[in-house]
Amino acid sequence: MKCYNCGSVLDKENICVGCGVNVKIYKKIIMASNTHYNEALKKAQVRDLSGAAASLKLSLRFYKMNTDARNLLGLVYFEMGETVAALSEWVISKNYQPRENLASRYLDELQNNPSRLESINQTIKKYNQSLQYCRQDSRDLAVIQLKKVLSMNPKLVSAYQLLALLYLEERKYDAAQKALHSAAKIDVNNMLTLRYLRETKEALKQNDTGRKSRKEAQISYRSGNETIIQPRYVKDTSVAHTMLNMVIGVVIGAAITAFLIVPGVRREMLNSAKSQVLEANNTIASRNQTISTLEQQVEQLTAEVSRAQESAVDWESRISSYEQLLQAYQKYTEEDIEASGLAMANVNAEYLSEAAKAVYESINAEINAEYVRAMYEEGTAAYNSQDYETAVADFEKVIAIEETYDNGNVLYYIAQCYRKLEDWENARIYYQKVVELYPGSERANIAQNYLASSEMQQ
Repeated sequence: MKCYNCGSVLDKENICVGCGVNVKIYKKIIMASNTHYNEALKKAQVRDLSGAAASLKLSLRFYKMNTDARNLLGLVYFEMGETVAALSEWVISKNYQPRENLASRYLDELQNNPSRLESINQTIKKYNQSLQYCRQDSRDLAVIQLKKVLSMNPKLVSAYQLLALLYLEERKYDAAQKALHSAAKIDVNNMLTLRYLRETKEALKQNDTGRKSRKEAQISYRSGNETIIQPRYVKDTSVAHTMLNMVIGVVIGAAITAFLIVPGVRREMLNSAKSQVLEANNTIASRNQTISTLEQQVEQLTAEVSRAQESAVDWESRISSYEQLLQAYQKYTEEDIEASGLAMANVNAEYLSEAAKAVYESINAEINAEYVRAMYEEGTAAYNSQDYETAVADFEKVIAIEETYDNGNVLYYIAQCYRKLEDWENARIYYQKVVELYPGSERANIAQNYLASSEMQQ
């Protein structure tokens, strides 16, 4: 601890040996600031990010030049998806302590990554646009924008909360609950998230108890001499349900073709083959045709039967593609991104009709993006928990779709996993890719050091 007046190092005495100033109160202020900083560390370790932010703000109120507290506050904001607030804290910290400050490294990592900065900028614009849509009462557009925001910045707690609020307004309580659970995973003790969760659970209970009575409730009125009875609640068919019904209709049409038309065609061809064989036998008896002519006819008929069987197999493949597409869309609407991505990978677009291809193309890109993001987050979580084999499997799925995902960090992490597993050959391959694709970056320098180590030379 240094004197605030002359910068001399303070000892246990309450008088500065350099300038003679009484530093008793100053020491108490520093101790109070450090106490709140330590409390924030404990809260951050259990992911109570909002509580940690409150403690850090109190710490900085006691001593605004506590750069450790300010840097940690920036990290807490960054983990909550509030990148702009995090950058502000780090810039202030760097101004207070220009040298030997971790804030310099945090700022350099972001400033040296133009794609990350552009992504942050787009996230802010889309989030502000979603707020504008909310003010205009365009809830559907706001939901779409918020989903795009979360695909670009999956840690933005305020976006999850706003999305949940929109779902609550639309009475989509299950979707709201999922969004709030996602927010709670990032910040476990956020008061706004807990409040929305409580209201969602109460709404779900009321919805379950009143569902039967709502279905049975009807309104009746008279039109002339007739009494007209209509349901009280009319279900509104959304665009998603319309698309789902269209896909189901295509699947049913394909199934009818496969199970009714194709077997009839096959039977007709087989009956035709039998009649032609019988006719050939009669021709042999009556006209004394040669055996070679009959053999040629039999070969032709056998080829036709084989083609009919191959056609049946082809229809089975078509049906499988439609079923996988339907399953992918269903899992996507349930926000089960991993299952949706696996099902979409099994769809053969060549077997789809034009209408089904339109559905396939409209959701394939978004499913792939969500699937890659989900696999990357699961791989990162497995890597942080030292489950390197699971992390390798998840990162391989990401690389198969987008090798340079997250500015090449996926290549660096899978190389780290292989090194931890002592799979030196694969570790060398991915370290080399990091060096080749991102020369001069911090990751490339670290990868180069690992490549030059003795264990990699085995």
